[in-house]
Amino acid sequence: MKRYTGFKLLIVDDHEHNLFTLRTLIEKYMDVTVLAATSGREALDITLKQPDIDLIILDVQMPEMDGFQTASMLKMRKKTRDIPIIFLTAAYKSGEFQQRGYAVGAVDYLLKPIEDNLLINKISTYFRLIENERAMTRMLEQKVAERTAELREAKQYLENILTHMGEALLVLNPEGEITMANPAACQMLDYSEADLLGMSIGDVFEEEGDEEAGAFMGTWLEALIRTGALSKIEARFIAKDGRRVPILFSRTAIMDPEGSIKQIICIAKDMTGYVRIEEQEETRGATEEESHSPQEPAHE
Repeated sequence: MKRYTGFKLLIVDDHEHNLFTLRTLIEKYMDVTVLAATSGREALDITLKQPDIDLIILDVQMPEMDGFQTASMLKMRKKTRDIPIIFLTAAYKSGEFQQRGYAVGAVDYLLKPIEDNLLINKISTYFRLIENERAMTRMLEQKVAERTAELREAKQYLENILTHMGEALLVLNPEGEITMANPAACQMLDYSEADLLGMSIGDVFEEEGDEEAGAFMGTWLEALIRTGALSKIEARFIAKDGRRVPILFSRTAIMDPEGSIKQIICIAKDMTGYVRIEEQEETRGATEEESHSPQEPAHE
C-alpha cells in the first residue's frame, strides 16, 4: 500500500481516546498532518485557521453540535465547502444516519468499531482522488499557461505587423466610428490615434463623387453585408490640414455568429507618388504631342 505524504487531515470526535486511536492508526500508515477536534465548534475554528485541510473524518453523535450540524456549517462556507467528509457512526445507527449524512454533504461512512484496514483504505482512496485531481489541475494550468504564452506571442507578432506595415489601417464599428488606427494611418492623416478614436470615417475619407461626408456609410454596409468585402476603391483621405491624400482603399466586414457586422477593417495605400507619375506622364505626353504637331507656314 502506498504511504501517502503531504496531506492534512482533520479528525473530529468528542472522546479523547477515539481521537488517540484514530491518530495513532493513521500515522502508522501515512506521513500526513493529523489535526484533532473534540467538538463541532472546535472543528469549525480549526478549518478557518487551516483552510488547506484535505479530508475530514467526523463523528456523527456529539453533544451541543452534532456531525450533521457541523457538516452543514462547513458546506455553507466557501473555503470549506469542497472538503470531503467521512462520517463515523455506530453500526446500529447506520441506516438511520446514512441518508441524512449524504444530504448534508458526506462522501462516505465508517462504522464503529472501526476496522483498521477499512479506515486506511478509505482514506487512501480519497487521497488518491485528490492527487489525481491536483495532477489534472496542474496539467490544465500548464496548458493554459502555454496557450496564454502563444496568444501573447501571436498578439505581439500582430501588433508588430500593424505597427510597421506601410498601409494605413483603420478599424470601424458598425456606425462607422474609428476604434483603432495604426501608425501609418496616423501619419497619413496627421492625427494622433487618440484624436482619431471616436471620429466618423466620413470625417477623414471621401470617395469620388461624394457630396456629403459620411453619406456612403449606408451604401458601404449594404455592400459589405452582401459581399463581405470591397476592394481597390480609388478615394481620398482628408488630412488634418484639409489636404486630400489619394488612396487605394479596401474594406472587409467582420461578422458575428448571427451574421451582423461587428467590425469593419479598412486598409488604404497612399497613391500620392503614383498620381504624380501619372500627372508627369500626361504632361510629357501633351508636350510631345504639341512638338509633333505640324507648324503653320510663316507669312511673308
